[in-house]
Amino acid sequence: MIRQLALFLAAFIAFTPASAQTAPVPPPADVKVALETGSGRIVVAVHLAQAPVTAANFLRYVDQKRLDGTSFYRGVGTGDYGFVQGGAQNDPKRILPPIKHEPTSQTGLTHDDGALSMARYAPGSATGDFFIVLGKMPGMDAHPEAPGDNQGFAVFAHVVEGLDAVKTILAAPKSPTAGEGVMKGQMLEEPVKILTARRIP
Repeated sequence: MIRQLALFLAAFIAFTPASAQTAPVPPPADVKVALETGSGRIVVAVHLAQAPVTAANFLRYVDQKRLDGTSFYRGVGTGDYGFVQGGAQNDPKRILPPIKHEPTSQTGLTHDDGALSMARYAPGSATGDFFIVLGKMPGMDAHPEAPGDNQGFAVFAHVVEGLDAVKTILAAPKSPTAGEGVMKGQMLEEPVKILTARRIP
């Protein structure tokens, strides 16, 4: 009897369409995160499906509240074109280990208006600092055909609400003396606090 039942089940499975046997697993949905800042609320959609390593890293910082009390401290550009940078600022009490670099040539994401991307030195050195782009900056994308460090920066999210707050941060006064190297003159005189960073429905 048991043998007959086993044969029946085997035959049933054999003639069941594959689609019915195993339902396809949908890609992870975007995760929304609200950054409450001194210049207003910024809501971002974090792209787990396209940039799983970089997106998961950002969400770890959010979930562990490592971004609470940090700030946007750098602004490059004017008006509607440029970027603002914020995050852990290499604070040893806040940063997690560096992550593997996910170039835009792999993820299909680009540095377009509202994109969030990881700040880094060499590829694979990104930790807890990120920047938000205003306008389109294709030069920040990966360009495998170019010589030297051609890996660009890793886009992992986009602003879906609060671009005006980003523009306000970009327009804030810069210190003429703060910063080193290329960053001199790009540091905000008064960094804009990231009060909290939380997942939202």
